[in-house]
Amino acid sequence: MDASGTQQSPGTTVLVVDDVAASRYAMGAVLQRAGHRVVPVASGGEALVELDVRLRDGTLPDVALVDVGLPDMSGFEVCRRVRAQPRMAALPVVHFSAAATAPGDRCRGLDAGGDAYLTVPAEPREIQAVVRAAVRGARRTTGAETVVHRLTLLAEAVITVQAARCPRELAAAAADGTARLTASPAVVFVIGPDGEPYRGMARCHPTVADSAGHQAAARLVTRLAEGRTGVHTTVVPAPLWPAGIFRPGVEEDARLTVATTQDGRTTVCLATPVRRTAISDPADDGLRARLAQATVLAAEPLLMYQVERHVALTLQHSFLPQPHKLPHLPGVDIVVRYVPASEQTEIGGDFYAALRTRDGVLTAVGDVVGHSLDAATVMVEIRHALRAYCVDESDPVVLATRLDRMLQEYHPDVTATVCLALLDPASGRVRIANAGHIPPLLLRDGGGARYADAWGPLLGLGLERPPATECRLQRTDRLLMVTDGLIETRGIPLSASMEQLRTAAADAPSGLDSLCDVLLGCFGRDREDDIAMLALRLG
Repeated sequence: MDASGTQQSPGTTVLVVDDVAASRYAMGAVLQRAGHRVVPVASGGEALVELDVRLRDGTLPDVALVDVGLPDMSGFEVCRRVRAQPRMAALPVVHFSAAATAPGDRCRGLDAGGDAYLTVPAEPREIQAVVRAAVRGARRTTGAETVVHRLTLLAEAVITVQAARCPRELAAAAADGTARLTASPAVVFVIGPDGEPYRGMARCHPTVADSAGHQAAARLVTRLAEGRTGVHTTVVPAPLWPAGIFRPGVEEDARLTVATTQDGRTTVCLATPVRRTAISDPADDGLRARLAQATVLAAEPLLMYQVERHVALTLQHSFLPQPHKLPHLPGVDIVVRYVPASEQTEIGGDFYAALRTRDGVLTAVGDVVGHSLDAATVMVEIRHALRAYCVDESDPVVLATRLDRMLQEYHPDVTATVCLALLDPASGRVRIANAGHIPPLLLRDGGGARYADAWGPLLGLGLERPPATECRLQRTDRLLMVTDGLIETRGIPLSASMEQLRTAAADAPSGLDSLCDVLLGCFGRDREDDIAMLALRLG
């Protein structure tokens, strides 16, 4: 405090704009005695240039004292130009004048955006008090705006985190939110019960060699979380935190905000670089803690889904024969494909089958309605039931009827689609029974393609089945059977998608493998449903 007992504002930078050198010196001396740093300039143009340079450098002054009567422009115009630039608009401006001040002058100053008006010469204590008041008001306003801005960033980050569809997307969203919240590089680890870390980065520049460092960092996070629940923040010094996590080859301390669920099975860590001399800001730690808590709460169901998805996918692969393990079926060449849904989507109940019967080769492609482990389980039951029924029956309509009854008996709330095709290799005769599925596509030599006229109700409804549809394959013909996951797209009628498939298949190469690969390349990327595909021709 000074001799009068008033509080000082040491360290404040004041821009003094006055064309009279003696006045600049006198005003600067008063302010320097009070502990302020003074930047003197002689005109409005010089003031605007100085502010522009300091804006780029991040060293804007805390307050500007601007003479009203400058030679190149009025102090009011200087203020208006400052207020017109969003990044300088919060700078407090105090107008002053050595001329007689009329009420209209003060009004003009305030209307131009000024924060106060001084008549000089003035008592040093008055000048210092006006400067302190202007700085305090600006800091209160800026502080409130900063809090609102950061709370807005937090809210946006939480919304993005909650919308994540998989652990990797979650980690990336949390890293972006952390980087925006702290204005620094950020790395986020999401670690589930199996210990596998999912990593997200923002504003970082990793190299290929950094993967080992990230693995070491994830192991460190796991050790820090052992035996702890809730949220805690700690600083890990550079010797313990792997170099290059935030910037290639740079050793940096890391501020970690670690959130662990009550059962200790899921951990989230928000990591940012920090200087060793940095003082922890409780408000900053609080915002990070809230983001970490939101992230770990969002992680639990995603990780549980990830486990269920893995089980369902394993189940699919266990019961669907791999292409190279298809049974040898005399007189028929068969190629199959199975592509699981994109990682953000649940596994469904798509399947294919190729079975030997007493009357020829039975092929099937189907889909249990729904996306879950339950759908995959029902798919396995349908395949096993079909294999069992084929022991003494080959008629596709009869087989579809039996599968329909099986679903009604054991899974009354489940429906499924399936297309069954019985091929006699000797004659090329094909009998088709369709239960709510995309009908087979018959590809003729020379580029013609048409769908078989085979339709019928879904399995599980107990409705009467229509007679089988018949067609005949020539040696050069191909029969293509797919699930709707290949072509179904939201907002596009299935009939339009089927026509696109027909056109693409008609133009595809003649080989079975190339046919499947071309169609998957055209339609099968990032699908929301599984894809099962079976193509055959007479051997």
